[in-house]
Formats: sequence, C-alpha cells, structure tokens
Amino acid sequence: MPLDHGPSVTQRAGVMNHYALGLTAEQILAEALENPYVGRTAVVSSFGADAVVLLDLVARVAPWTPVLFIDTRMMFAETLEYQQQVAAHLGLQDVRVIRARHVDLVSEDPGDMRHKTDPDGCCDLRKTRPLNRALGGFDAWITGRKRHQSGSRAGLKHFEAEAGRIKINPLADWSAADVRDHIVARDLPRHPLVAQGYPSIGCLPCTSPVRPGEDARAGRWRDADKEECGIHFVDGKVVRGSVQKEA
Repeated sequence: MPLDHGPSVTQRAGVMNHYALGLTAEQILAEALENPYVGRTAVVSSFGADAVVLLDLVARVAPWTPVLFIDTRMMFAETLEYQQQVAAHLGLQDVRVIRARHVDLVSEDPGDMRHKTDPDGCCDLRKTRPLNRALGGFDAWITGRKRHQSGSRAGLKHFEAEAGRIKINPLADWSAADVRDHIVARDLPRHPLVAQGYPSIGCLPCTSPVRPGEDARAGRWRDADKEECGIHFVDGKVVRGSVQKEA
C-alpha cells in the first residue's frame, strides 16, 4: 500500500519539485528512483509514439524498474510488436502487461463496442481500473507526459500529488524537438505508425492519423469532447470528456 505516515503526498511532491529545479530529465528520474522520500515506484508506458525516450532513460538509470504496460485488448498490432522490440532493445528487466479482468469485459463490454457509445466507460474498464489495481503496491509512478502535448498539460509539474501517490513527469518541459533529437542521438527504434501519420497512439478504434497543422493529439478520440483516457488527473479531478481539445 502507499506510504501512510510522515509528510503528506502533497508535501513530498512539493519537496521533490524543489529538488528538481535545474536538473535534467535523467537526473530527475534518478532522483525519483533512488530517493526513499518518493517510495516504491513504477513506470507506466503506452509504448506509443514517444514512449521510447522515457524508457531509454529508465534503462540507463535503473533497468530493473517495473514497467507497467496496459494492453486494452484493442491495441494496434504494431504497438504489441513494438512493446516487445523496445523491451528487448533497451534491456528492460521487469515489463508487466496489465489487462482488464475477463469477467469485467464479459459483463460490461461483451461485444467490444462500448468505445462507440461510452468512450469514457470503455477507458475506465480497460485502462483506469486495471492500472489502479496494478499500482496497488507502489507509492509513485512515472509518466512520459509533456506540457506541449495539450492544453490540459500546459501547467504540468515534474512531481504531482494524485490519488494518494506521487506522479513523476521527468519529461514535462521537453519539446517535440527535444524528443526527436534524443531518438536520433540514441538511435532508438521508432513506433512504425509514426511514419504513417500517428504522432500519438492509443487504441485502434479511437486513434486516427493527424492532418498537417493539427495538434499532435488531435487523432485521439477525434470528434469527441475528450482528450485523456482517465488515468491522469488535473487538480485532483479526472480528465476525460470535460476538457476541450486544443484547436
């Protein structure tokens, strides 16, 4: 269970943000993984378009760190293949594949069509609840979120307090150019769908290519009042359909 003694999660996140001032992403990551003030930490990765950057940093700092990959059973085949390729290439030692419980899928989405009528409910079933169960043994988790990705992420801090845990965003201040430069400099494998116009990749039914001039996440839940799957929060509230996409 998460730490339940000493300073609150909010206080600990504030202290860690002070430590993070002036540090590089790799230094922030090392601090997060080595500092007992943070506690037991896992990485949550979609193995999507830019995920290899964070995973590369994790592999360099602590390749034994648990990496949680949520397989919604609606992923692109390319993502499932890429997950195995990246894990092997980087030498990640503890990748854990998380899925919704079969009994929940049968009772709540027997025809695998809930994403059409209730995308928030589908994300909750296939992503949020499985992740919450998987995070039960951790005090903190690391994400690859960045401020430039969407309006709801513009104020992103390196350390956040969320639902009783610290959430760590070592790449918060990275630009799209920083990501590209790191991938090139480290000769990292790219997700095959990036070359096909997918700068942000989620589940197959709810992800479309992005047109020139569009926001990088415009292809996620296109034409829906939704920009997050529900595993992330803003100011303590889950972000699903209540936040408008950037134009």
